[in-house]
Amino acid sequence: MDENRLHELMRSVRNGSVDPQDAVERLRNLPFEDLGFARVDHHRALRQGLPEAIFCQGKTIEQVVAIITKQREYGSNVLATRCAPETARAVLTAFPDAVHHDAARVVTLTVDPPREIPGYVAVVCAGTSDIPVTEEAAVTCEFSGSRVERIYDAGVAGIHRIMASRDKLAQADVVVVCAGMEGALPSVVGGLVSVPVIAVPTSVGYGASFHGLAALLGMLNTCAAGVSVVNIDNGFGAGVIATMIHRASQRALVEKDAAS
Repeated sequence: MDENRLHELMRSVRNGSVDPQDAVERLRNLPFEDLGFARVDHHRALRQGLPEAIFCQGKTIEQVVAIITKQREYGSNVLATRCAPETARAVLTAFPDAVHHDAARVVTLTVDPPREIPGYVAVVCAGTSDIPVTEEAAVTCEFSGSRVERIYDAGVAGIHRIMASRDKLAQADVVVVCAGMEGALPSVVGGLVSVPVIAVPTSVGYGASFHGLAALLGMLNTCAAGVSVVNIDNGFGAGVIATMIHRASQRALVEKDAAS
């Protein structure tokens, strides 16, 4: 339950359309509900502005469906990451209104559409092989209310490709950059923009890339100011951070306009 739905419930109690005891029952399992194999955090959206995501890898299909069922009962939007095809099929069978984002390996289910945040997040990847991680970041941003501008296959091996997108990068509120191999692209982008850059190392590359470790170390050692780094292949984490920054930047603009 997010803040808007909590306010709606409180108003319903005040105007008499919801019985106080019914409201208590709806709130009884806040902040979490114990399913035995999982403790579903119904309070997450109220605390952080985003509901708890389901990391499907390592969970059975039955566990994933059960968690989604509980989230939906409490009016929560659902974001399930690293969703294998067979799990996605089962979820879509149980919840026909869910959406499978195949490239991102993500399933979403929207109960209460998020408020769209003005502006946009630019999501960039170095090569086509980085798209699964990049799409995970992009879908996470869109799920959270951010509009996304995608810039794909723009790695440093053909530097003119990223330079051709300078205008789109310059107008973004925050930029997510995913790259494998040596992980150089976030440093290049960081030197072109005046907004935060979130670097995502991917496990794409030949032997000496060490499954993304080379890219991770390269990004951590960037000389470009304003670049932060998440863990290898963590598109979801990058998407969450990007949305938080995006919301904060727009909130600051609104407060500035109100004060002037």
